[in-house]
Amino acid sequence: MKRVMLPLLLAVALVAIALAGYWLKRPADAMAVACADPLAGCSFSHRGAAASARFSARPTALEAFELNVRAAGVIRISAEFQMVGMDMGFSRYDLRPTADSAWAARVTLPVCVSGRRDWILYLDLDGSRYAIPFSTR
Repeated sequence: MKRVMLPLLLAVALVAIALAGYWLKRPADAMAVACADPLAGCSFSHRGAAASARFSARPTALEAFELNVRAAGVIRISAEFQMVGMDMGFSRYDLRPTADSAWAARVTLPVCVSGRRDWILYLDLDGSRYAIPFSTR
C-alpha cells in the first residue's frame, strides 16, 4: 500500500505546485496601448492623466536599453517583458524616479530560442496594468 500511496501523493503534490505557480504568475488584466514606435514614445491615459513610455534604443536580445516612463502622481512603476503564449522567465524591473514625473530603468530582453521577435511590455503603474506590444530587430 505504501508503494502506491507515496508516488501518488508525490504526483498530487507536484500537480498542486504547478497549478499554484500558474495561478500566481497569471498577469492581471492589462489595458492595451497602441504604439507604432516605442522609440518615438507611446502615449496613454493613466487615471485620467497623460502618461507615456519610451525606449532609448531599438530593443535587441541581451543588449541593455533604457525604459523611460512619464506619469504624474505615480508612487510605483514596474515593467515586465513577455511573449504571447511563451514563458520567457522572470524579466521584471522596478523603475526609479528621475525628475519631472519621469521614471527609468535599464532593461535587457532575454533571448528567444525560437527566433520570435514579438514582445509585450506590461507596465504596472500603482496597480494599473498597461500592455504595449513591440518587436525587436
